[in-house]
Amino acid sequence: MPETSTDLRVFNDFERNPELLKKFDKVLEAYSASAIFADVQYRTGVMDSAIKPPFRAKVTGQAVTVQLSKGDLVDPLKALEMGQPGDVIVVDAGGDVNTSVCGGLMGGLAKNRGIRGMIVDGAGRDTDELEDINWPIWTRAITPRGTHTMFSGRKEELSINVPIACGGVVVNPGDFIVADLMGVCVIPLETAEEVVRLAQEQADREVATREWVAKGKTVEDLLNEFGRI
Repeated sequence: MPETSTDLRVFNDFERNPELLKKFDKVLEAYSASAIFADVQYRTGVMDSAIKPPFRAKVTGQAVTVQLSKGDLVDPLKALEMGQPGDVIVVDAGGDVNTSVCGGLMGGLAKNRGIRGMIVDGAGRDTDELEDINWPIWTRAITPRGTHTMFSGRKEELSINVPIACGGVVVNPGDFIVADLMGVCVIPLETAEEVVRLAQEQADREVATREWVAKGKTVEDLLNEFGRI
């Protein structure tokens, strides 16, 4: 696990790679994109299976990481100010399943900035509104209980774009996120170019395999032709 920042109110940024993101977007069009990336990374980078979307959704993007103060969670509004088109906000909320750090209004503001979604090691709310505006979240839980920010006015007890742990996976700012109905996969920035190339190759192989299945082929036929299912 990374050494997460104990000095909150650290606000860093990172360099985006929109051309590389387009390659991730293309793989996202395939069935089971998160599984494809998990496979080509030899099963690494997969977040805890409890982190799921509350409605049908899929997303890719580069990670804006957020470290919240465990036991004193605030709304990560500063991340909305810093996020850019193509980003996905990834939040370490300490696994708290009883306090939501993201809801419908926040989702609307994020969507206006081109931020594609949010991954939270914790909880969210307002899923009816989020589904209507088509702005997805992935969380451990859904709860109506929000943070104290609306009452205390405090909203900057957090660090942005520092190494975090989310769902048992290290996430660094700028890492690529692939998330869908099955869960969330993290692709480190330094290996992203090679990983997305391998992912596209596997996605293409799976299209060919499905075409064989549609022709009534057997398991033996598939193994002989492709070496795997």
